Amino acid sequence: MKLQQLRYVLEITRRGNHLSAAAEALNTSQPGVSRQIQLLESELGFEIFLRTRNRIIGLTPAGEHVVEIARNVVEDIAALRSLKEEVSVGNRGTLTIGTTHTQARYVLPRVIACFVKAYPDVELILKEGDPEEICRMVDAGVADLAIGTETGGDFSHLVKLPCFEITRSVVATKDHPILKLRKLTLQDIGAYSIIIYGARHSGRQKVMDAFKRAGIKPKISLSAVDADICKTYVELGLGIAILADIAIDPVKDTGIRARSAKDLFESSMVYVTLRPASYIRPYVIDFLQIIAPALTAAAIRDAMRISRKQALERV
Repeated sequence: MKLQQLRYVLEITRRGNHLSAAAEALNTSQPGVSRQIQLLESELGFEIFLRTRNRIIGLTPAGEHVVEIARNVVEDIAALRSLKEEVSVGNRGTLTIGTTHTQARYVLPRVIACFVKAYPDVELILKEGDPEEICRMVDAGVADLAIGTETGGDFSHLVKLPCFEITRSVVATKDHPILKLRKLTLQDIGAYSIIIYGARHSGRQKVMDAFKRAGIKPKISLSAVDADICKTYVELGLGIAILADIAIDPVKDTGIRARSAKDLFESSMVYVTLRPASYIRPYVIDFLQIIAPALTAAAIRDAMRISRKQALERV
């Protein structure tokens, strides 16, 4: 049994049971991946994957156990390597963060400025994506952690640590009538063309859910990938936007104004997402504590332990 074979199992499940996609991600050949999986199944004495006409379509019941065990083994090996590096190089290395535009633009600058002062020899790498994409980065080992809001995907095998809530505001040009209303309602907002986040952002779903509950079908004039683009088109007069409060800068956003809508739209929780490793470098813990002081070393390790226990119970 080889560590490489376990990695192949994980990559196949990660790629939706597509051998070709797994082989490409692993920078190897599809026949090579198939052969290693067959050797592993032969050694174990049972099939890991369900097949039809030589095509993988899912996991066998025993295969589900294999995936969880393989994930723990691979993560523990990675943890040992991190510990080895920590002992040999100390507070040096890299920290790769998957994050959304809103977090990278409005939350992380302060965090990173503090972190760099404490750890000048740690290289920070930011990888941007929507909430689901950045969780996939963590799952695939492309990022050490992710910072973003809720996702619709199933990442139950990852550790999600709540950090802080995000409330929402209506954003419009300075002279827009909606800013002059004594009391803001969903009906008032729905009377105008709306600029909103893209479909894969949890903020959009929460906004649309609020309108649906009120029996309102808003006119969406533009769906944009991030808050800065939304604000640009608000300034052009293409509509009003519903954005996270943290994305509004009263000093820099001179052409627009914001009005709180926290009572109309459900807030979002920002999470840090990690793989359930048995060892986390001290500077990673310090980075997380700058974001949310409640994320102590003990709290993070407890969450890791609970996540690993729950993973085993699921199968």
